[in-house]
Amino acid sequence: MTKRIFFLCSIILITAIFMGCSLFNDDEYSKKEKPELSSNEVDEQVEEILNKMTLTEKIGQMVMIGFNGTDVNEDILYMLRQFHMGGIILFDRNMESIEQVKKLTHDLQTKSDEKLPLFIAVDEEGGNIVRMKHVLKPPPSQEEIGNSGNVDEAKKWAIKISKNLKDMGINTNLAPVADVGSSDGRSYNKDANIVTNFVRSATQGYLQENEIFCVKHFPGIGKGIVDSHYDISNIDLSIDELSKDDLVPFQTIINENTPEDYFILVSHLKYPQIDSTYPASLSPVIIQKLLRDKMEYEGIIITDDLEMGAVSQYYDFKTLGIKAIQAGVDIVLICHEYSHEEEVYMGILNAVKSGEIKEERINDSVRRILKTKLKHL
Repeated sequence: MTKRIFFLCSIILITAIFMGCSLFNDDEYSKKEKPELSSNEVDEQVEEILNKMTLTEKIGQMVMIGFNGTDVNEDILYMLRQFHMGGIILFDRNMESIEQVKKLTHDLQTKSDEKLPLFIAVDEEGGNIVRMKHVLKPPPSQEEIGNSGNVDEAKKWAIKISKNLKDMGINTNLAPVADVGSSDGRSYNKDANIVTNFVRSATQGYLQENEIFCVKHFPGIGKGIVDSHYDISNIDLSIDELSKDDLVPFQTIINENTPEDYFILVSHLKYPQIDSTYPASLSPVIIQKLLRDKMEYEGIIITDDLEMGAVSQYYDFKTLGIKAIQAGVDIVLICHEYSHEEEVYMGILNAVKSGEIKEERINDSVRRILKTKLKHL
């Protein structure tokens, strides 16, 4: 593609975004051909878009929310239009049939008046963590796939999952689980090297189908003994000990993949030898010093659900949002209550307005989000 053609394509795209148009037409937006851009061209395009965004739009891109209902109702439209939320997570409460979900995701993308496409995500891990099992054949648990001894099974199921999700307009899967040795069926194995091989295979399936994936739960929760949905759990290991075991799958995926292709989800567990004050999702030491600086991850970091008891018992929602962003998170996840979602958003917004969070810190995250959306959506 010549530079002249690229220039024209960029002008058309940016004009569409900032005249208030959707990036989509009313047909299957995900099937559009996208021009292949160089790294410098992508960076230039990101800066042009970023410079035309308002602060409220930027912060909205950093929030992923859940909602109630099986269609686009006034409540979710208010959240999208008022706060410019950049991502939606779906649960069984939103999903009745394939055709209904197709319409739901299409309407979310086209009726929100957003200038950028939404991340639309689910947790489709397999086993007990699946959606729409009354309609779609549920994938086996990761433990079952690991026990098969056939690494190719992980790729095969990632391809199947991706095809099903993309057919319904779901562009992001919060999987695979890269934890070592979880006792709940969510880990491929108790051996870090075996887990790494299966996670690598799964990611190859997602990449083949152009489905954004999410490696979780950093820095590894396989040794946790308390369910984060209810309370916090401590994993009393040093960075050196984690590096030899729990961090191996994460480091391998970071080394072998392009950062715009996936997220890393950070857990709510506490690792007192690394940070005695904060759980991983709120810890600058774990997110910035370990994941960004030491492990050299440059992609999107997302929290686990901030409504989980492991953090919501100890902090109010405004504080949770602020601390997560200060720690280096790019997207905060709030899955259930509209009031909590609004509190998180307003907490971040007010912190930027007061100078507690610098706007350049927000810009850093939005750049990562824009790069991934420009590449995949």
